[in-house]
Amino acid sequence: MSERLQELDRIAVDYHLNHDVPDKFIENLCQEYCCDWLETLIGPNDSVLELGYGDGITLQRLADKPKQYTVVEGAAKLVQLIREKHPGVEAIHTLFEDYQPTEPYDKVLALHVLEHVDDPVALARRMHGWLKPGGELVIVVPNSESLHRQLAVLMGLQPTLDTLSPRDHVVGHQRVYDLPTLATHLRESGFEPISERGFFVKSLPNGMMLDYSPALIQAMNQLSDKLPAHLLANLAVVARKV
Repeated sequence: MSERLQELDRIAVDYHLNHDVPDKFIENLCQEYCCDWLETLIGPNDSVLELGYGDGITLQRLADKPKQYTVVEGAAKLVQLIREKHPGVEAIHTLFEDYQPTEPYDKVLALHVLEHVDDPVALARRMHGWLKPGGELVIVVPNSESLHRQLAVLMGLQPTLDTLSPRDHVVGHQRVYDLPTLATHLRESGFEPISERGFFVKSLPNGMMLDYSPALIQAMNQLSDKLPAHLLANLAVVARKV
C-alpha cells in the first residue's frame, strides 16, 4: 500500500470514523445545508462522480437523484462502508490521481478535495477529461478570507489568512483558497466558472463554537445566502468544461 493510501486510512480512522470528534456536528450541519444546493444541480438523467466519501452525508442525500452515481475513495475502510450501506452505488478504491473512468460523466463533485491534494491543477485537468462536453465540475473549498481567519490575523493569532490551523493539519489540508485563485486554477485546467457562492458565516474557529446549538449553526448557514461569498467559511463554484 502506498504512503498516500495509508495516510488516507489514518484520516478516515482518526476523523471520519471517529464519533468522538467534538466539532463534527458543526461540519455535518454545514454539509447538510450545502446538500440543499447540490440537489438543485443534479438531474434524473445525469451520471455523477463524487470524489471521496467523507462522512457520507453527500452520498446519502444525492445517490438516488441521478441515473448513475459513482464514488472514488482512497481509504479502504470507507470504500467498504460505501459498499455495505449503498449497494447501488459504484465504489472504486483508488487515488483520485490514478482514476480513469470507462465512460465520461455529466457532473463531477469535488467537495473539499482540492485543498487536500498535492497538485490541484493537475487533478482538475484530469477531471476535465472525466466529463462529457459541456459537463460541469462542482467545487467546494475552504475560504482563506473567511471572517474567522480575518479576525485571527487582526488579533495576531495567525500570521496570514492562508496559514493552516492545527485542525487543517488533522484533516489533511494542504492549502486554503480565495475566489481569484480558485478561478485561476479552474481556467488553467480547461474550465470556465459559471456560478459561485459561499457557505457558513463563521466568526470563530470550530473549537470555540462547541457549545453552540444546532439551531444556531443552522441559522449561520442560512445567513450565508445574504452575504458575499468571500466572507464565508467555504467557497462553492460550478465550472463548465470548455
